[in-house]
Amino acid sequence: MLRRGLLAWVSRVVVLLVFLCCAISVLYMLACTPKGDEEQLGLPRASGPTGKEGFQAALQEWEEQHRDYIGSLKRQIAQLKQELQERSERLKAAQYHPSDAAGLGLEQGPPEKTQADLLAFLRSQVDKAEVHAGVKLATEYAAVPFDSFTLQKVYQLETGLTRHPEEKPVRKDKRDELVEAVESALETLNSPGEGSPNQRLYSASDFIEGIYRTEKDKGTLYELTFKGEQKHEFRRLVLFRPFGPIMKVKQEKLNMANTLINIIVPLAKRVDKFRQFMQNFREMCIQQDGRIHLTVVYFGKEEMNEVKGILENTSKAANFRNFTFIQLNGEFSRGKGLDVGARFWKGSNVLLFFCDVDIYFTAEFLNTCRLNTQPGKKVFYPVLFSQYNPGIIYGHHEAVPPLEQQLVIKKETGFWRDFGFGMTCQYRSDFINIGGFDLDIRGWGGEDVHLYRKYLHSNLIVVRTPVRGLFHLWHEKHCVDELTPEQYKMCMQSKAMNEASHGQLGMLVFRHEIEAHLRKQKQKTSSKKT
Repeated sequence: MLRRGLLAWVSRVVVLLVFLCCAISVLYMLACTPKGDEEQLGLPRASGPTGKEGFQAALQEWEEQHRDYIGSLKRQIAQLKQELQERSERLKAAQYHPSDAAGLGLEQGPPEKTQADLLAFLRSQVDKAEVHAGVKLATEYAAVPFDSFTLQKVYQLETGLTRHPEEKPVRKDKRDELVEAVESALETLNSPGEGSPNQRLYSASDFIEGIYRTEKDKGTLYELTFKGEQKHEFRRLVLFRPFGPIMKVKQEKLNMANTLINIIVPLAKRVDKFRQFMQNFREMCIQQDGRIHLTVVYFGKEEMNEVKGILENTSKAANFRNFTFIQLNGEFSRGKGLDVGARFWKGSNVLLFFCDVDIYFTAEFLNTCRLNTQPGKKVFYPVLFSQYNPGIIYGHHEAVPPLEQQLVIKKETGFWRDFGFGMTCQYRSDFINIGGFDLDIRGWGGEDVHLYRKYLHSNLIVVRTPVRGLFHLWHEKHCVDELTPEQYKMCMQSKAMNEASHGQLGMLVFRHEIEAHLRKQKQKTSSKKT
């Protein structure tokens, strides 16, 4: 309707312009036509003393009038063209955002209607964003990752070579944005209508952590977690900033007291690493959390008794019985081990954490795992912090510090392992429904990316964010010849990334030049003294 009216209006303008041009042509012809004898008496005659000058003056006057009129028509035509272009742009915008037509000036309505249209537009931005349901994506690189933050720090993926994996203090514009989100959440939590009259007031000290991400054409999504009123209770608020006023999307009360996590670890040999893993497991899972089941899927029989002995000793010392040991024959396959471990569970729907033996995690991370998963709706793919080779990092020290002191998130100590998708938290029902791992993949790498892509192609929300309580411990990596060319390339890339930072590797490459420079400086100093 709007396009048809606009075309009719343009056609009328064109007809009017044609009519005006015809009228001007007729007037010009009448003015230039020779007059009769009687009419010519009123004009100065060319043969008279002043006839020629008077006729030229009259022609000049008519020419000036004609030029002025043509200039006026040109200005009107230019103005009409500009209005036509503006209205065409408004028409396109109205077709893209029909609810925002009033704001574009196509239909001026009362202020109440304009405000309602604006609110409808903002809510449409929420509906378009990945808030209530996942969006099907083509590749793993199309997913927009979250950044995580606390009151003191922001943990970010897009660091480059000049920025750091964690910021303190954060950039002012980012700090103001996140502080506003936390304050808005606190205002909602403490509003009279949100709880009982006797509920306590929430403060910034109750804030645990948050994640956020910005979709460039929609807005910024925030998920903020606060301490609850009781142990193992949390309050989560989901906020959305649709490039306008921040809006509350929903508020949830989450009780994780009975949420069990089944940690599944595939293993072959590597007894020393498993012993180190169980030390961390005993402290974080048994002593602090207490809501964990451990499933170890072991390939082969070599060193199997040593692994079972470590499990039994931990069970006796910590009075821990919530573990399962599964022995498989054949060569090691991480995907098969995790798949078998997930399907072996016979209880109710359980939260799975696919883990490796060279992973260190905190009790805080286990709650993060629970809070970012929801059966049938959400899976969690944390980005862990990968440790560099301690022998290189602390090579100038007298001794390498203890492991707990090495686990510091800094540019010099490690990096966000954003190319890895192996550590994940998801409910068993989602894992079964998505089809599990591709069991045709053998050896190292590939199976985790394949599973991640299947979730991206589904309607589930994939939460991808760096977490401060999950570390990949450095170990020497061996890329065997039996790997496929693609797997071997991935293995070598991972090996190169694991050794040291960009600057530290550069110092190793140019160490001969540095040593030569130091020798020259020492010789110069010695010659000056003599």
